Amino acid sequence: MVRHPVVPYVREGDYAVRTPWTVAARRLLDYLLVYIQEGECLFHVDGEPYEFRAGEFCLIQPGSLTVLEGKTNSITPFAHLDWFYDDFRETRYPTRPGQVDLAPYRHLLQPRLNDLQGVHIPVKLRPKQPVQLRDRFLEVVENWQNRSPLAQLRVQTLASELLLAILDDHTEGLKEAERAAPQPLSWVTSFMSFRLSEPLSVQEMAARANLSPSRFSAKFKAQFGVAPHRYLLRLRIQYARELLRHTAHSLEDIAAYCGFADVHHFAKTFKKEEGRAPGAYRSGGGPT
Repeated sequence: MVRHPVVPYVREGDYAVRTPWTVAARRLLDYLLVYIQEGECLFHVDGEPYEFRAGEFCLIQPGSLTVLEGKTNSITPFAHLDWFYDDFRETRYPTRPGQVDLAPYRHLLQPRLNDLQGVHIPVKLRPKQPVQLRDRFLEVVENWQNRSPLAQLRVQTLASELLLAILDDHTEGLKEAERAAPQPLSWVTSFMSFRLSEPLSVQEMAARANLSPSRFSAKFKAQFGVAPHRYLLRLRIQYARELLRHTAHSLEDIAAYCGFADVHHFAKTFKKEEGRAPGAYRSGGGPT
């Protein structure tokens, strides 16, 4: 599992207007993102051939062995970039043709996206919104060439958006797994506490947890030992005790603050839970 923070850094970007061309075998230290704006290309990545035509994207990850070929006249905007922050981003560089042995430079390798659990990004990207991805990427290349501090900040922001779009396009399995994974309910106690005066339902809390009401209730009881409505009632009674002991609020106000329908419902429920009516509890008297 990769544990580096995501802080994109574009090392080099250009539009690459060329007649038929070839870049001999090399391994990359960073990421190479290429957009085929015009023409046809054939890229070999880790021994696999990939044909590209106008409108398609290629993402090559660090460590991959690549041979790049433009089969026709072409325009292929590209960027060498890091997705993850480390201490070597100023030292890392686009490798040169023929540089296939990275053993002396292994410390310079960027972490691979495909090393993240549940993530597999293909060499030939499958964007769901190709026009938006293209426009964002071309803006990255354009701003990178500006080199002003403001333009570089824009590059970093756009590169973050690029990565998010790529992950959204290619990690449906990961997102499904996340939705299916057990969801912690540690947020529920705060959620209840800040809404004691509101009418809370199991359906509302279950929807927030992306669970059915029955599943939410079962998971809640397994984690907290009681059903959700019982836990909420305990919180309301606890808050009512504090208000009775430490404030001069009327019973009507306390009933409203603690989420009871009216003062009669409050008084009846409080006596059932505490063995004393609210007034007796406030005065310190015994059960009535």
